[in-house]
This record gives sequence, structure tokens and C-alpha cells, in this order.
Amino acid sequence: MTPAARIAAAAELLDAWRAGAPAEKLLTTWARQNRFAGSKDRAAIRDHVFDAIRCLRSFAALGGAATGRGLMLGMLRAAGTDPDTVFTGLGHAPAPLGPEERAPGPALADLPEPVACDCPEALERLLRESLGADFRPVMERLRQRAPVFLRVNTRLGDPASVAARLAGEGVETRPHALSPTALEVVAGARRVHLSRAFAEGLVELQDAASQAVADMMPLAEGARVLDYCAGGGGKTLAMAARGGARHFAHDAAPQRMRDLPARAERAGVAVHCLDGTALGEAAPFDLVLCDVPCSGSGAWRRSPEAKWRTSPADLARLTALQEEILGRAAGLVAPGGHLAYATCSLLAAENGARIGRFLAAFPGWVLSSERRLTPLDGGDGFYAAVMRRPG
Repeated sequence: MTPAARIAAAAELLDAWRAGAPAEKLLTTWARQNRFAGSKDRAAIRDHVFDAIRCLRSFAALGGAATGRGLMLGMLRAAGTDPDTVFTGLGHAPAPLGPEERAPGPALADLPEPVACDCPEALERLLRESLGADFRPVMERLRQRAPVFLRVNTRLGDPASVAARLAGEGVETRPHALSPTALEVVAGARRVHLSRAFAEGLVELQDAASQAVADMMPLAEGARVLDYCAGGGGKTLAMAARGGARHFAHDAAPQRMRDLPARAERAGVAVHCLDGTALGEAAPFDLVLCDVPCSGSGAWRRSPEAKWRTSPADLARLTALQEEILGRAAGLVAPGGHLAYATCSLLAAENGARIGRFLAAFPGWVLSSERRLTPLDGGDGFYAAVMRRPG
């Protein structure tokens, strides 16, 4: 496919996305129906689609419309590319620009701040209040693609030797300050899943900030540790790699954990998956981690659709659920044990405000540690707090 044909395909997919279809599903279906497209074509179209979703407001303003065509036009203008070199109508290229599309429009620097930095209108006030002076730089960072990070499984190798093995397989990495186990992939990201280092459990894909949250967890020798909202189990595996504790995983939707046993075996660690009945029988635990459902605002680079589809009503539902989860999880903690709370959110309503309400409702609990991270720190935005139950 020519570069112009890729842009035309991305424009069509974006129109379908605007109609409500999930982007990932659209891309998968398109690839299945257009087998002539090679891997580089599919990767380029995917990048165009997700770049446009991340930069929805600014690309629409620069392109004169929020249509797929307008977004691709805005993308080209943002990159300083003359649209007439792409919108030629030749072959499978998009049709030539009309007079209105060719008319001079605003530059990115001339757009209103929330448009230029692609802030969702529905959450702008809350984001400004939560981020303060970091509002503009954080929102600018969320317009960009997220870095690819690996977590080194220190049970099987040290970061330096693992980085050398990856380099031998065409995956170049560098250490990252957020976690001693974090490697940032600087070249060859698409080869990670094909590498022997990955197949042998030496590395897992995991954001550096997520690794930093796992690093915060107090893991005493012989402790019983529960990842209460385990999902795929990334933090479970990160904690288990530190050794010395017994690890359990639970999720309200058990199917999310379906790959965890195989991943744990590959990593050389033991994780016991618990359903609701077994959870009650296994309690209490010395540490319970609640990585709760949230807006995902700290991870909008990776999941940009949520940036535009999360409403204040959604946030109210999520904060109520977060409060409910904390209350249930508190009952699973042994006297003198710890309850940890984490989100990949930038919003104070999901972070410090939740901890404040919990401590007010559960006298005797003490806040032991707390950390806030934004994309300015290099990884996703995360919040974590660890509280100790009275003995």
C-alpha cells in the first residue's frame, strides 16, 4: 500500500470508530478482510488511527472537521506535511482537497489551550484541579504514543544480562529510573513477543510506573499476599518475582486471569487463583492490593478511546465502586496487615479523595506511604497508597 492509501484506509476506520465501534475490533476486522495489506501497512494504519484518537480535538480543528478525512488532514498539517501531496485522488489515495479544505486555517499554536492539548471537555475542570501547574505538560504528553517498557524477572536474570540478551535478538533497551526492574524499549519493540527472552519468562511487558507501584508493596518473608483486582496479573507477577511471600490472585471477572497460570509458570513463580468462595476461606492476608477499576486517565496514551468516552456520570459510578472495593478488601486484611490501593488515574477524586474517605470511615487505620506519578515521570500516570490495619 502507498502512504496515501494507508491514510485513506485510516480515514474510513475513523469514521466507523466515530459511529461507536471499538477501534481495536475495527482494525482486526479490516486486517482480516484486506489480506493484501502487509504487516507494515497494518502497523502504519493502526498508528494513524490511534494518533488521531489521541489528538482528536486538535486534528479536527486543523483539518476543519471531526470526520475521518478531516482528522487525517489535521494530522498531516500538524506534522507539517503538505496535504496536496497525499490527497491526490490517484490510485487509492484520498480525493483531492476541495476549496473549503484548502482554505488557510489555524496553526496548532493558535488553538485554544484545551483544544491544542486535546483535553476532553467533560473532564477539563477536574483535570485542571488535579494536575495544577502540570495540566498543560501532562496533557501534551498524553497526545503522544506511550513508551514500551519491559519488566525484568529478577528470579531468572539481572537487568544488565537480560538487556544484553534482548540486544542479541534485535530489541534495544535502556534502564529507566522509575523501577530497578524496568527496561525501556528504544528499538525493535515489535520483536519482543518473538524473542526467546520473552518466551523463557525473563521479561514481561509492563509499564514502568506500574512496576514502581509493585515496588512499593511491603512484602515480608512468608507473608500471604492477595492481588484483589488482579486482571491479567501483571502486578501479581511483579510482586512474586521478589520472592519470600505466598501470592494469591482474585478478580470479579475470573476470565481476566485466564492467562495468569501460564504466565506464572513461564516466570517460575507460584500464584494461586481464587474465586469468591475460596477467597473467603483463604483470608486473612498480610497484604491486600486493590488495583481498582478507574477512569484510566493516566494511561490515555495506551487506551485513548476512554479519553473521549468517560463522562462525569462514569466517574461517579467508578468512585462509588472504588469505595465499595476498599470496604470489602479491608475485611480481608489480617490485624497489623496492609491494604494497598492503586489506580492508573490522574484524577484526585479517584486517588487521594478515596483514601481520605476510607481513613475517615475506618478509625485506627494509618496511611503508611503514598505516591503520585504522571506521564512526566516517564511512564503512565499512577497513584498508590498503602495503609496499615491496627494490630
